[in-house]
Amino acid sequence: MPTLATDIEVLARFGRALADPIRCRILLALREAPAHPSDLADALEVSRTRLSNHLTCLRDCGLVVAVPVGRRIRYELADARLGHALDDLRTAVVAVETGKTCPDAETKGCC
Repeated sequence: MPTLATDIEVLARFGRALADPIRCRILLALREAPAHPSDLADALEVSRTRLSNHLTCLRDCGLVVAVPVGRRIRYELADARLGHALDDLRTAVVAVETGKTCPDAETKGCC
């Protein structure tokens, strides 16, 4: 039975989902409109297998849902507010110095 995630779990899942460019592209595409996997694969120019793996990750993170439509499955954002969150993140100003990463980038593999 699904349970509600804590604030920290929600942010960690969202961050994990956004850590991959293909998953970001999927979320942005689904922000525009629900879509079938084959249409998403064609639009994003990725193999259906690769897309399926990313959709599974996004579904497991609770960010997208699979909706049966006849014999096909359509994917959409799990909550309309995720689209607004994506818009806010996309338009947020991130101030960084050119060529700089965070101090722990080398040792922790971040940034």
